[in-house]
Amino acid sequence: MANLPVGTIVLIIVSLLIYFGLAHRILDRMRLTDKGALAVVALIIVGSFITIPLSRGLVGVDVNVGGALVPIGLSIYVLTRAGTAKEWIRALAATVATAVAVAYTSRFVGGSEPERMFLDPIYFYPLVAGVVAYIVSRSRRSAFISGVLGMFLFDLGSLVWYLNTGRKAFVAFGGAGALDTYVIAGVVAALLAELVGETRERLQGGPAHRGRPKELLEGLKKPEFANMLGPRPIPDKQAKTEKGGDEHEKQ
Repeated sequence: MANLPVGTIVLIIVSLLIYFGLAHRILDRMRLTDKGALAVVALIIVGSFITIPLSRGLVGVDVNVGGALVPIGLSIYVLTRAGTAKEWIRALAATVATAVAVAYTSRFVGGSEPERMFLDPIYFYPLVAGVVAYIVSRSRRSAFISGVLGMFLFDLGSLVWYLNTGRKAFVAFGGAGALDTYVIAGVVAALLAELVGETRERLQGGPAHRGRPKELLEGLKKPEFANMLGPRPIPDKQAKTEKGGDEHEKQ
């Protein structure tokens, strides 16, 4: 495990969380089932071996399927499932803020010699993106969207800048495949939102009630691992009623 790249470790951890049902609330907000989420992870891994060259001129451009197209597609899907216009605006605003934060970090921290950074840019920038995406969006779904799309917007902005300045460069969208910035940024942002949100709810004795629909509050109050603990106990009175009904049906 110690010799594996960080991106691979992240995907393994995510797969285990999904398999053991520990990512249930995050997947619910993204409108994904466990099987659907594992399928996405599989697509990222398989797609990481497929790179599409778009340009080989002064500015070279590559797009990796697993590192870019799959997480971007998932983010767009999650965005289309957003419930309100307010959530759309918040997710898109967080996307822009994330891209600006990463660009600022790239300019004043990485500079022209990223090898002098204390952490590889492939991991440092998505960590910055994930933190900023959560702080601005403050929700699991919006955090994931803005983490992934923020990194994409940063790469797109870099491409436009290189083209306008005529500088020789190479831009790889999802260049490191499954190990790249888009996936790490989205996962970091979503996990931060889940961790902080869960901690806040526990400290305040449950989810905030003000301005939230009754159905949503009831869903948030349900035990996270109820489906892993077996069927819910039936009160004695209800059990007798159901038993009586079963006997009546048999007669």
